[in-house]
Amino acid sequence: MTADGFIRQELLSNGRYDEARGSRPSAYTGSCTVTGNHLNYVDATGFTATGDVRDSVLFHEHRVLYRENDEYAVAGDPTLTKVHR
Repeated sequence: MTADGFIRQELLSNGRYDEARGSRPSAYTGSCTVTGNHLNYVDATGFTATGDVRDSVLFHEHRVLYRENDEYAVAGDPTLTKVHR
């Protein structure tokens, strides 16, 4: 999830992902391939994106996503995402 909790992404064990945005559950869905710390996404419309996990933080294109129980995500401090951009 982003530090403010607006974007929440779930990586599923079947190679798919489900991304909620604000009050919209499943705003984006598609496939996700994980190779080491690198992720490749293809959503239902064919749009592609990538991400890399470093120190348990997902750097997904221009966004930073934390684990749901991460202290930074819980704090909701928007300045934290600026540090990683």
